[in-house]
Amino acid sequence: MVEVSMTGAPLARGQGVALWRQIAAMIEGEIARGAKSAGERLPTEAVLTSRFGVNRHTVRRALEDLEARGLIRVEQGRGAFVAEDVVDYRLGPRTRFSELVRGQNREPAGRILRISEIQAETQLAEALGIRRGRPVLRIDRLGLADGRPVVLGAHHLPLPRCTKAAEALETNASITAALEACGIPDYRRRASRITARLPTPEEADLLQQSRSRPVLVAESLNVDPAGEPVDWTQAIYAAGRVQLVVEP
Repeated sequence: MVEVSMTGAPLARGQGVALWRQIAAMIEGEIARGAKSAGERLPTEAVLTSRFGVNRHTVRRALEDLEARGLIRVEQGRGAFVAEDVVDYRLGPRTRFSELVRGQNREPAGRILRISEIQAETQLAEALGIRRGRPVLRIDRLGLADGRPVVLGAHHLPLPRCTKAAEALETNASITAALEACGIPDYRRRASRITARLPTPEEADLLQQSRSRPVLVAESLNVDPAGEPVDWTQAIYAAGRVQLVVEP
């Protein structure tokens, strides 16, 4: 039996093709034809349920398939949106967030989430070349492109060298500007390690993505012109909006 949805699109029931697959194919077709543009919000689950005459579980399964294939993104509490073009985030010797985002005709922005003083544990102490237990300034920052969150960074700066960074960040959310205020006008990336994992609930909420979708994690060490470590960063990227490009 073939039933027709509210928009005239047929749903074939009992013919061997799961209803969620048919729904996913119809939405994919709308995106491909340009009926749904990049960044546009899709109808709610309730609207799609009514449109196709199915239950919410069927609609949710279709959206999960579209998200897994990178065609849409699902934001906690906001709904589903047609996926935009991804940001090419180049991990080179000299990576600057604002320069990189502007280079792709997007508007960069930064939001400082919290600033705290912590004691360096073993991994952090070794990375910064300091003794375990020494004070370190931790800066949690959210980076956005065209208003969309793309990276969540935890920066770790050695103290007392970078004491002035906290004050500088009160008026400017740029890590580069904060380091400059500490007498570090330039720095370079010495090394990066990239992995993937599922986000924590807080990370998923901040990056506005599904908790079931992996994030990319890059741990990087930045050094000043003399080779002294000035920033050990753990950057968490929304994989649906960012692809990492590693440059020699």
